[in-house]
Formats: sequence, C-alpha cells, structure tokens
Amino acid sequence: MKSIGIIGSGLVGKTLAAGFIKYGYPVMMGTRNRTKQDELIKEFHNKIKTGNFSETAAFAEIIVLAVPGLSAKDALHLCGIKNICGKTVIDATNPIDQKPPENGVFRFFTSLEESLMEQLQKEFPEVRFVKAFNSVGNAVMINPDFGGVMPSMFICGNNADTKKDVTEILTKFGWETEDMGGAEAARAIEPLCMLWCIPGLRENKWTHAFKLLKK
Repeated sequence: MKSIGIIGSGLVGKTLAAGFIKYGYPVMMGTRNRTKQDELIKEFHNKIKTGNFSETAAFAEIIVLAVPGLSAKDALHLCGIKNICGKTVIDATNPIDQKPPENGVFRFFTSLEESLMEQLQKEFPEVRFVKAFNSVGNAVMINPDFGGVMPSMFICGNNADTKKDVTEILTKFGWETEDMGGAEAARAIEPLCMLWCIPGLRENKWTHAFKLLKK
C-alpha cells in the first residue's frame, strides 16, 4: 500500500485520513501547529504519524492537498519542491474567495479560463496533480450510502498512470470515477463545488452527491 501524506488537518483532511486508515494505507498528517500534531495522534489512537508539511510530503508516495484554496500554493512551497517532485498530488482544493456567498453561491478567485489546479500545475510542473474530492462534502466522502447507487467523482489530470492510482482509491472509497481528461477540465470540475454547496448554504443540506447517468 502506498504511503499517504495529507497536507491539512481540517475536516476534509481528517475524513480522508480515516478512509485511508480504514483500507490499510500508512498515513501521515501535516500541520504547522505542533500542539495540533499531538492532538491528531490522540484523535486517531496512534494510527497515524504527524509532522510539518515538509516532513509529511517527504514521507508520502501520494499526497493529498486538503487546505483552503487561497493557501494551496503556499502549502505546496512549504512541502518543499524536492519532496513533491514526481509525486501524485490529489488536489481537493477549491478557489473559494474571501468574499461572502451571494444567495448561496460561492465566489471564486479564478475564472473559467484557468482553474486553480492549472495554476498549481504551472507553478509546480514536476508534480502529478489529480483533481478529486473537491465536489462533495466530508460527511459523504468515504463509502457513502445512496441506496445502492454509486455516486460519481469527477477527476482530471495530465498523467494517466497517476489517475489510475487515484481511481483505485476512489473505488475503495465507494465512488465511480469519471475521468474528464487533462488539467484543463478542472475549469469545469472546480465550479461543481459551487453547485454542490448551494443546498447546504441555503437549506443546510450537506449529504448529497453527483451522479453521471449514461445509456
């Protein structure tokens, strides 16, 4: 099982850590707060390692980027270029701006001409980014129960082998993977976050997911 390094210790990071632990992956969580590192070890009953971003990236064969979109570039720089080059980075971020939502619709700091993942790919060209986990909430990320219907997870990235690794993970986590192609497809996948969040922001409903129907 490939080692997993999770950059970020919020709800998404902790949910995904629990999923990887469930399926036997070695997991390390990265946080810049030393006290938080100790708290995470206790929370996960010593089933994970913890460290700063650089230590976590060095440990991992597959890295999960689970920080706010505004912090994504800085987090990767803190990982250290040598620790992320040539590695798979599952990009779970969204380019949510600090401006408040408008009638339940988040505002992005990107445009439809360039996604956040494309910006990251340009800044870190040796990293193998795959967009995933950005269009669903943490409550239903791991083996969600939709009455026997397997929900769709839309992914994209420039490396086919890397997407195969991510698809294997998604299958274990109870998702049907829909590969949308290269990094440019993140221009369409990232705004799914906006759509997914509208019922939550307007009606406090956070347990849904998308499904691509095919004939």
